[in-house]
Amino acid sequence: MYYYWYMAKISLPGNLKGVHVHFVGIKGTGMAALVEILYSRGAGITGSDVSERFYTDDILDRLGLKALAFSESNITKDIQYVIYSSAYNPEKNPDLIAASKQGIPCMLYTEALGAVSEQAYSCGICGVHGKTSTTGLTGTILEQLDLPAQVLAGSVITSFGGSCTLTTRTFAESSRNYFVAETCEYQRHFMAFCPQKIILTSVESDHQDYYPTYNDIRDAFVDYICKLPEHGQLVYCADDKGAVETAGLAERRRPDIELIPYGEQAQGSYHLTFGKVADETQHFTIDALGELELHVPGRHDVRDACAASALVCELLKTDGRNPVQYTDKIRKGLSDYRGGKRRSEVIGKASAGGNSVIFIDDYGHHPTAIKTTLAGYREFYSGRKILLDFMSHTYTRTAALLEDFARSFGSADEVILHKIYASAREDPSAAPVSGEILAEHAEKYHGNVHYYKEILDAKDFALAELMKNPGKEYPKGYLFVTMGAGDNWKIGRALLEELKK
Repeated sequence: MYYYWYMAKISLPGNLKGVHVHFVGIKGTGMAALVEILYSRGAGITGSDVSERFYTDDILDRLGLKALAFSESNITKDIQYVIYSSAYNPEKNPDLIAASKQGIPCMLYTEALGAVSEQAYSCGICGVHGKTSTTGLTGTILEQLDLPAQVLAGSVITSFGGSCTLTTRTFAESSRNYFVAETCEYQRHFMAFCPQKIILTSVESDHQDYYPTYNDIRDAFVDYICKLPEHGQLVYCADDKGAVETAGLAERRRPDIELIPYGEQAQGSYHLTFGKVADETQHFTIDALGELELHVPGRHDVRDACAASALVCELLKTDGRNPVQYTDKIRKGLSDYRGGKRRSEVIGKASAGGNSVIFIDDYGHHPTAIKTTLAGYREFYSGRKILLDFMSHTYTRTAALLEDFARSFGSADEVILHKIYASAREDPSAAPVSGEILAEHAEKYHGNVHYYKEILDAKDFALAELMKNPGKEYPKGYLFVTMGAGDNWKIGRALLEELKK
C-alpha cells in the first residue's frame, strides 16, 4: 500500500479556493510552509500532529490553526486531499488509514510540493549546504521587486516576518507567477519538483544511510538537473568542486541546458570578489551588480547571496526586464537579510562577570558547514573568544566523516561535545562510533575539547568559562555557539536565561 501511494500521481487543482486539505504531521517545517502557501491561495486547512510545541506552532497560530491529535475522526467527509509527512506510515497512522478507507487522495509532502511547482514558473534551490539561506536571500530580494512570486524555505526566515514563506505584493493567482522553493536531496525527494531553473550550491558526501558513496549523491543531483526543460538554466557554484563536476556531468547528458556559474572562480556576470569585513558587515562585489553588503557572517553566506542575485537577475530577464535597472532593489534586499531560524541565529546577548556574550544557534551538521561557519564567525565577530557546543547528528554520518568532523573545529577556542543525536532509523547499540570517540579524535587536532554526554551537564563548565577574563586577544568578550541538527540548542538558551537573572 505504501509503495502504491508514493507512486500514484496526484495533482492539486489550480484553483484552491474552498478546497479542504488535511495535513498529517502539520508541525513539520516543510509542512507548515506548504500550509502557508495553500492557505494563501484560499484552501481550507486542518491538520494533526503530536502535542509537543514546536516553533512552527507560532506559524499555525497566526493562521488560526490548531493541530489535532492523530485520530480517524479527523478525516471528515468534506476533506478532498490529505498531505502527509514521510515521518508517518500510511499503514499505521490513524488519519491516513481513515483517508485510505474513504478513498481520499493522499500525497507525500514532496509530491504536494511538486504539484504546486507544476502550476507556476518554478525554481528549485538545491545542494548539500546553503539551501535555506539561498532561498531566504532569494525571497528577501524578490520582496523588493514587482515580480509576482511565492517563496518557500526550509526554515523560518527573519526577513519573511518570522515565516517560512513569502508572497510578493504583486502575486495573483490569475497571472503568470514565479515559485521558488528549497528542494531536498534526501531520498531523492527533489525528483517530485518541476523546475524551470535550478540553483546548485554544493555537492559532497552526505546522508550516508541513503547515499553510501559520493557518486551516489552526485548522480542524484545530476538526475534532478536533467529534469530541467529544454534550454532550462542551472545556476551553479564555480567554487565548489562537487557542483562543478555535477554540472559537467549533467551537461554531457543534456547539452541544451544553459550553465550559469557564480562565485570567485566564475567567469561572466556573476563573478564574485570578496571585500572587507567591518562593523559586522561583509562587503563584496558581483560583476553584474557592483558593490554590495551583507549583515550575516561567513563567506559561505556571501556565496549564497551571489547565487540568489544570479537567480533573480535571470528571472528578471525571463520576465523581459533588464536586471541593471533593478540593481538598487537587489542591493536593498541583500542588505535587509538577517538570516533564519537556526541559521547563525542570534538568540540573545548578556553579560557574564562583566564580559559581553553573544549567543548564536546554527544548524550546521556537516564538517564542511562547521568549518566554514566557524571561520565566518572568527572574521565577522573579531575580538570575541569563541566557545562552541556541538552535537553530531546521525551515527552513519559521524562514522563516515569522523576525521573530517574531528578537524572541523579549528576556529573555535573551546569545544564542547556530547553524545550523538541519533536518527529514528538508527540503532545506537550497533553503531561503530560515539560522541566520546568523536571527542577523542577531535583532541588530536584541538587542544581544548571537553566531553559531556548529556547536554545540560556542560552548563556549569560553560558558565564558569564565560565568567573568566577572555584575555587581551579578545577585548569584545565571548561568542557562545550551539551548532548541530540535534537539541543542544537548549544549553545556549539555558545559559542565556541564567545570565539574564
